[in-house]
Amino acid sequence: MTKRTYANDPDGTRLPIKVDATSNGEFLPPRLTPAEIAANRLALEQADAHARRTGRARRDFLVSACGAATTLLAFNEVAAATGKRGSSYVLPEEARFEPPAARAALDGDEFIFDVQGHHVGTVESWREGTALWPARKAFNSGFPPHARCDYRGPDPELGHIECIDADAFVKEVFLDSDTDVAVLSFGPAPGNTMMPQYSEGAATVRLVEALGTTQRLMVHGRCMPTYGEDLDAMDETAAKWPIAAWKTYTQQGPDDTGYFLDDPLGQRFIDKVRQLGNKRIAVHKGLPFLQYRNNLKYAGSRDVGPAARANPDVTFMIYHSGYDMRVPEGPYARGSGAGVDDLITSLLDAGLKPGSGHNVYAELGSTWRYLMRDADQAAHVIGKLLKHFGEDRILWGTDSIWYGSPQDQIMAFRAFQISDEFQQKFGYPKLTPQVRAKIFGLNGAAAYGLSPAEVRKSTARDPVGQARVAYREEPDPSFLTYGPKNRREFFRLLALQER
Repeated sequence: MTKRTYANDPDGTRLPIKVDATSNGEFLPPRLTPAEIAANRLALEQADAHARRTGRARRDFLVSACGAATTLLAFNEVAAATGKRGSSYVLPEEARFEPPAARAALDGDEFIFDVQGHHVGTVESWREGTALWPARKAFNSGFPPHARCDYRGPDPELGHIECIDADAFVKEVFLDSDTDVAVLSFGPAPGNTMMPQYSEGAATVRLVEALGTTQRLMVHGRCMPTYGEDLDAMDETAAKWPIAAWKTYTQQGPDDTGYFLDDPLGQRFIDKVRQLGNKRIAVHKGLPFLQYRNNLKYAGSRDVGPAARANPDVTFMIYHSGYDMRVPEGPYARGSGAGVDDLITSLLDAGLKPGSGHNVYAELGSTWRYLMRDADQAAHVIGKLLKHFGEDRILWGTDSIWYGSPQDQIMAFRAFQISDEFQQKFGYPKLTPQVRAKIFGLNGAAAYGLSPAEVRKSTARDPVGQARVAYREEPDPSFLTYGPKNRREFFRLLALQER
């Protein structure tokens, strides 16, 4: 067997396709279902058997494309056994053992633009002893480093932070995945508890630029108009930082308040975005913040269509596509008032139809991550978006670094196909390579005004691309997720946001 030594998971106990309870910190970590537990168990058993059959150490096998193929095919087996017929991961059986077959199914050369990435700042800012330090120290203590990541640094007090900081973000996103370009976004915490701070986000941009490229990473501005100071600060923020779009959360505000995009406060925000000249708004819809139980209505999407129709010169990117994991996704049902259906109804009622060149995009951050484990819901959500939004209006986002490297999400989407049965029964389009390429990055490039050809010309020569080629001669992915995995961790993170 191969004697290579790995820094991460040397015994091969972690699967390359990560299905676990991890949350992005915006919702309670969901417990795994019996079927999901069975799928993980079967995948690891089969990986062990296939590694022995091919004469490889288990970690070697799991790091290879055959390891990912084996995991996805095991997920197919469990889905079929539990009556799920909506979709599957299309891979040849020989991909379990033959690297060329696995790579042919899971590798790709698409332009990949991840429009939703996160980290918690730079380690240096955590060491500076700023006013944020007490809250951040409490946050960090909720994630025991030995239980959550392979931290070996000199500063145990920072522990988990060094696994989700700017350097880790660059490795997980740009080395361990096929991502070409990413947008660094911000969480819903108000004021100076926002993670990362603008200075930290800009530092990450400079970190990437120091590696020889100026087109790998973009950064959001964050504004929640319910906090008046956020709205007032937009001019200063835009003047000081390289803002690519404005991120907002309609459900959050002081004293359990929220707002709609089509109410007077929402229009003031949109007008300010227009005035600043960067007319892109990324708005969190769905994934309701259950701590704000009195204003759950603001997590819904009924305001998206009217606001988009009234402001046709502004681009609206609907993060999470309105997905609400509390509500099982099925075929589109008008008037259901929940989840992705609520977003679709809002657009249809506003007369914004597929192919019309409308100004609304649906984004897949966290949504695809959770759909990956349910063949029927995955088929319905992706199918509904293709049918009612159109293939030109779906954006690729992953919410990483909370879920570790996004490479597992990328490989799963490359192999994903809606079943013939669901295509015929519900009128869902087939996923072709051309459609996948649009979702993976071409649509995002259009929304953000990028030229994929020019970006590729730059990134093909930059040190990040060169480092990726060298790194993949001997890759050492962590196969870890970093967000809260249980109620205790979730509420620690929530406590930070409320300080």
